[in-house]
Amino acid sequence: MKSIKIIEVKSEIGAGTRGASLGIDAVEIAALDFGSKFFEEHKTVEVPVANKLLLEPIRNEYAKRVKGIYELAERVASEVKKAALAPDEFPIVLEGDHSVSMGTVAGIKMAFPDKRLGIIWIDAHADIHSPYTTPSGNMHGMSVSAMLGDDNLESRINNPIEETIQYWEKLKSLGGIKPKVLPSDLVYVTIRDTEPQEDYLIKKLGIRVYPVSEMREKGIERAAVEVLNALDKCDIIHISFDVDSMDPSISRGTGTPAKDGITEREAGNFIARLLYSKKITSFEIAEINPTLDHENIMAEDAFEILQKAVNQITRVI
Repeated sequence: MKSIKIIEVKSEIGAGTRGASLGIDAVEIAALDFGSKFFEEHKTVEVPVANKLLLEPIRNEYAKRVKGIYELAERVASEVKKAALAPDEFPIVLEGDHSVSMGTVAGIKMAFPDKRLGIIWIDAHADIHSPYTTPSGNMHGMSVSAMLGDDNLESRINNPIEETIQYWEKLKSLGGIKPKVLPSDLVYVTIRDTEPQEDYLIKKLGIRVYPVSEMREKGIERAAVEVLNALDKCDIIHISFDVDSMDPSISRGTGTPAKDGITEREAGNFIARLLYSKKITSFEIAEINPTLDHENIMAEDAFEILQKAVNQITRVI
């Protein structure tokens, strides 16, 4: 029977708002407040980060701190690969900003290069910009583009410098594998805050989008089954969960809130139902920002979702 391996990555260099690096500690405090020994019961490793780069001048306008993000992604990928290959471990990545997912997904693909990887991306945002299309330069909005290896040059609005291009190409090819995932093997769940460049690429690639309205109309059970069915041809599946998929009326403890999201209960039940599938090999939670929160509500919600996920994982594996 497999055990849970928690991989902590307290990085926020890919975000535009400060504070996501404190999210993991906030979740651990929430666990203590609930009287839980969760973080004592599960094996945990912390990946060194480079948040000191936040104090340095930005060299790459259209991919801010890209060198640091690439180096971090290498470290995360190595740790995730190790856990994924261990016969007795299931990796769960707790991360600051969502750019960390570039390393998470690279690590999974490096562990299983011959297997077809599916991604369930639960988020308010598509994160499918590239340095050529980004309006902000914040790299947490480029994670999916790096996985797909698609620059969306048809929607180009920027001219990145050579250093940016070199590191971006390294990110897309991390682990010597590009692309990491096919457009047909990606499902977006709850996205609702996108830019025109992203809308163009999603439509062009025919990526499946599962909005909040459809989830509520069909119910959690059916929604989860349909999302898994959409990835039926995949051998393994990764779930990437950004807490801004939840509605800000619950908590504003995230840097990029977007109205009309799901509730904490809907998120927890949906993820738990997805985890019935033995194809799920990994799970990550991103973008908890306690500096924007009140009474640590978002971290408490995230911890309850994490607990629910782990309870299901340990029943299945």
